[in-house]
Amino acid sequence: MNRLAIEAVVKQFPGVPGGAVTRALERIDLSVEDNDFLCILGPSGCGKSTLLRIVAGLETPTAGSVLLDAQPVSRPGPDRGMVFQSYTLFPWLTIEQNILFGARSTHAKAADLISRVGLKGFENHYPKMLSGGMQQRTALARALANDPKVLLLDEPFGALDHQTRALMQEL
Repeated sequence: MNRLAIEAVVKQFPGVPGGAVTRALERIDLSVEDNDFLCILGPSGCGKSTLLRIVAGLETPTAGSVLLDAQPVSRPGPDRGMVFQSYTLFPWLTIEQNILFGARSTHAKAADLISRVGLKGFENHYPKMLSGGMQQRTALARALANDPKVLLLDEPFGALDHQTRALMQEL
């Protein structure tokens, strides 16, 4: 059984009045097994982020289906962690609170993740008090907090320096 199956997925967005629809994805078929590492490459605007959003359950395909462990994906769930290109932290929550938000996790797990992403000592800081790279590491820790079956990364390390990027890739 495939861990993740993307079957004949098509995504269209409505066009401007009187214009044609935009076909973001054209019949995508893909199977991903346990412990696979998959990288989707393509030019800007080719549908990479749209496909990730569909797998995350944040978008619905126009046609086709996404299955995770043979179960249809129709909405977000803790079995899929997503880290976006831009920082997606709640500004009114501390770093630890952001990591625990929506997670089925403990403070001990959050402390471990904070240490692993190199933010020990910043647990009680707010996002505006951190650099962009530190904010993105917080978002990565939040995505890992539920021990998701699938981790979806939408160019999350673009804002990180080379050394920090290499460390985050080891997680």
